Amino acid sequence: MNLILHNTHILVAVHTRVMIVWAIHLCLVLPLFGQDKSTQPVDEDRPNILWLSTEDIGPQLGCYGDPVAKTPNLDALAGRGMLFDVAWSNYPVCAPARTTIITGMYAAANGAGHMRCSRPLPEGVAMFPQLLQQAGYICTNQKKEDYNHPKPGKVWDKTNKKAPFGNRTGNGKESRNPFFSVINHTGTHESKIRNRPHQAVTDPQAVQLTQYWPDRPEVRQDLAQYYDNIAKMDQWVGQQIKQLEQAGLADDTIIVFFGDHGSGMPRHKRYAGDSGMRVPMIVYFPDKYKHLAPAGYEPGKHSTELVGFIDLAPTTLSLAGIEPPKYMQGHAFAGVHRQPPAHFLYGFRERMDERPDLSRSLRDERFLYVRNYMPHLPAGQHVNYQMQTPTTRVWREMYDAGKLNDVQRQFWEARSAEEFYDLEKDPEETVNLINDKDYQQEIKRFREAHRQKTMEIRDPGFIPESMLHQIAHQPGNVAGFCADPQRYPLKKIFEVASQAAQTSDSVPPSLLSCADSENPILRYWLAMAFLVRGPDACRDHSKLLRQLMEDPDKNVAITAAEAMAVHETGARQRLAVDFLVEHSNLDQADFYIAVAALNALDRLPSDVNLPYDKISQFPRKTDQVQRGGDYVQRLIEKVANPSGGR
Repeated sequence: MNLILHNTHILVAVHTRVMIVWAIHLCLVLPLFGQDKSTQPVDEDRPNILWLSTEDIGPQLGCYGDPVAKTPNLDALAGRGMLFDVAWSNYPVCAPARTTIITGMYAAANGAGHMRCSRPLPEGVAMFPQLLQQAGYICTNQKKEDYNHPKPGKVWDKTNKKAPFGNRTGNGKESRNPFFSVINHTGTHESKIRNRPHQAVTDPQAVQLTQYWPDRPEVRQDLAQYYDNIAKMDQWVGQQIKQLEQAGLADDTIIVFFGDHGSGMPRHKRYAGDSGMRVPMIVYFPDKYKHLAPAGYEPGKHSTELVGFIDLAPTTLSLAGIEPPKYMQGHAFAGVHRQPPAHFLYGFRERMDERPDLSRSLRDERFLYVRNYMPHLPAGQHVNYQMQTPTTRVWREMYDAGKLNDVQRQFWEARSAEEFYDLEKDPEETVNLINDKDYQQEIKRFREAHRQKTMEIRDPGFIPESMLHQIAHQPGNVAGFCADPQRYPLKKIFEVASQAAQTSDSVPPSLLSCADSENPILRYWLAMAFLVRGPDACRDHSKLLRQLMEDPDKNVAITAAEAMAVHETGARQRLAVDFLVEHSNLDQADFYIAVAALNALDRLPSDVNLPYDKISQFPRKTDQVQRGGDYVQRLIEKVANPSGGR
């Protein structure tokens, strides 16, 4: 039975329970929304809050000890404020990272962890500037949003460059309400690394390459340009602080600086590990508001407290004197509602542009654990946008030519289901310790923390995206669906998905039994097990695999067809290939089914003949989705170009 079309009376009952819960929450939160901001009493002791954010940089700043970076303004800000040694974006790409910031909830918890998707917010969940507005704050953003949720009403008072500080210039004539302002810098974005021509200021020979990048002129030029962009961004930071001072607002304004995820260099942005998640974060509190600062705040101090983007919303509310809503999943690390620090940071990787994936990661002060649920896919999937960077192209060309060493090859090859790194000894995450006997106690601790967080947020990441998209637009949406243990038996799904990702040749009976389940999510992960395990498993269960390819749920069928097309030969392979081609056509297929089918075709061995002319004529645009609509076009262009290789 199709899980989406569950019995109506059960759906209504669950929906009713969910609505009762949210109604209680709304009684607590919505009174704020019924008040006119102009009637709010002005509390002159409340701080202004200024966020200075920049795009696509890791902690490559002078104040973090980088010997190449030229960042005098940020170094000075860190010298007057506090620098967090370990801050995570929670996602290694912008849209889900910013979605996490704006809600104070992990994007995945609301089914919004995929790059450039669009999922409705659960009822009763606000974007946190709305809570600030109702408390009397003027909220401005110039100008970066990129949320995977449609905005639930008015979120910003202004989103242009005319009012960077909430109409405040310091002359006393404008609104005396405190402001929360976000000013975003785009000059460090991934796309700016590859802008040519560029006259390098940083000496390409002076940059320090990682172990995993090949030492090629293209790599050095991209990295030198990255540092040049950071130097320009640092000047921008100095200009913003100067404007704040000239407006007479510096003594009343808390400043938070951060990058939005790892650098735009490959194996940073989009990567599920520390190099993809770790960002710089600096906070500055003027003397007037040092009582609101994080624990141990001292000018120039480095904090070892673990903080992430999940914490920015509750912290900002706490600074404004507002108790964070219970639905927020981070902790306030400053302000009047400061909470105890977290023991772990949690990271998420799902579909990156046109390429599906599913990984979860955790780190503490020293160790990093990564769980890959689709380990047959390399970290370095062919993402069209990423491949435009010269470093990425030359790195891949050298891999195809067999010119890389073992460390450099890892990015382009299948992963382990589990990864574990000692960042103190191996900060570049190159030595996987998952089977090292000396680390088994630590690994056990991380595995359990991963399981607990999965259950706590009712992680919807195990639901294939086509199904998730349908669920998101039903009553109760993703939160309501995942809260129901009958429709989303997460403990069983977690167990099955974990088994499916193992690379042994045999398929255990506990997985095979999912073939008879009425739950298509369980059948989907059984099909995934065949895809991950390879030809022996497919041969031993060829009849069952064919049954899965005929499954009424297309997510199951596409995954089974890919396993047959990749791991089998002859007539069965041809049957599977034809099935995948048919479901790549947007005239006949759901958008996310077409994305999955085209990905499967693109991963086939190069000796498999495809009907390139036919595929090239398939529709490339659709109105089925609001965001990411060009992903099918990118995939068709890649699949239908045999000279480009698969």
